[in-house]
Amino acid sequence: MPLFDAIRLALAQIRVQKLKSFFTVLGVMIGVMFLIAVVSIVEGMGHYMEHELIGKLIPVNTFELRHRPNIQMGDVDEATWESYRRRQRLTVDDVAPVVEALPADVRWSMQSEDQILMSSKYVAKPRQVVAYAVDGDYFAIKKMDLSSGRAFSRQESEMGTLVVVIGQDVQKHFFPSVDPIGRELKIGGVPYTVVGVAESQGSAFGMSFDKFVVAPWRAPIHRLLNRRPNVIDAIAIQAPTAQAMPTLQETVRQVMRQRRHLRPAQQDDFSLQTSESALEFWNKIKRILVMAGVALPAIGIVVGAIVIMNIMLVAVAERTREIGIRKSLGARRRDIMAQFLVESATLSTVGAAIGVALGLGIAQTIAATTFLPARAAPWSIIVGVLLGGGVGIVSGAYPASRASRLDPITALRQE
Repeated sequence: MPLFDAIRLALAQIRVQKLKSFFTVLGVMIGVMFLIAVVSIVEGMGHYMEHELIGKLIPVNTFELRHRPNIQMGDVDEATWESYRRRQRLTVDDVAPVVEALPADVRWSMQSEDQILMSSKYVAKPRQVVAYAVDGDYFAIKKMDLSSGRAFSRQESEMGTLVVVIGQDVQKHFFPSVDPIGRELKIGGVPYTVVGVAESQGSAFGMSFDKFVVAPWRAPIHRLLNRRPNVIDAIAIQAPTAQAMPTLQETVRQVMRQRRHLRPAQQDDFSLQTSESALEFWNKIKRILVMAGVALPAIGIVVGAIVIMNIMLVAVAERTREIGIRKSLGARRRDIMAQFLVESATLSTVGAAIGVALGLGIAQTIAATTFLPARAAPWSIIVGVLLGGGVGIVSGAYPASRASRLDPITALRQE
């Protein structure tokens, strides 16, 4: 029997026995549904972490030189924290040697950051805001476009002019009914002139990235961010390509090791952090979640396979006379076997397809009603459909073999 004729016959059987077919594939459908839903949520969270959270903190092709990692996922033992606390802080004196070792096409910026109480005459209540004191190519590295105004100039940065660029949340809170450009925002009691408002940077897990101000590092603000003289929090280096990243990291590492007088056997007492290193712990969790998302629904698929096998055995018993007629008309053993195998595989594949659709629907519903993101993984859809077809073939093999071995004379006598 041609394959398409066998599939058409199988679909006709499903249409005739809709309720029976539904309950037959229920186990496969539920297993594939949860597989797709779980993998979609995990993939969505992975994409969210990489592009929305970590990607906003550490831009593409960028690494940060710090005295300890800024983004720490997973448990860190007390001994590690103690070693971090003993490390020497970065200072302004470290910037020039690092920058001088970089190629001309590499961008860099230095920054200090912390939360500071700010106020304006347009609102009565002060508010804690994340402040950044920066120098170098900060706005270019962050790809921070402005919705109004301008970024402070190189001259303003070198002179430490009292100017700031603010985020959307800062504008809404401190300047609710007026244009902030050219108006004053008091930081540590010192009035700074707002020269620009950044475009919205978005949010992640309910945390807004628009609650910030950026000022020149040489302005008085840097003394509020780090109490120790000339201490900075980070030097960011952005490579022109991903391929240049390892070479640049090694260059910066050698400069810092020479400045710290570290012997070859001594470990680095500073951190070079990329988005990949920050995501390392999350990727481990992601692999475990994906394995769990595949393994747990497999229980439902196994149950579904057993149900399909039982139903197909019943179908063989009910259609014994039909099998005898087909054999007496010249159908070969492999034709009978193929008919029942295709019917079983079609049945479970239809169930898997329904499961894929329901799984995607559940994932999108969760994404729409909660903070959890969802992103369909094409490989999981392919695996789901292949699982359905594979389960149908495996579970239908014995009933099909049993049907193909029936004696046509005995089968014709069956009422």
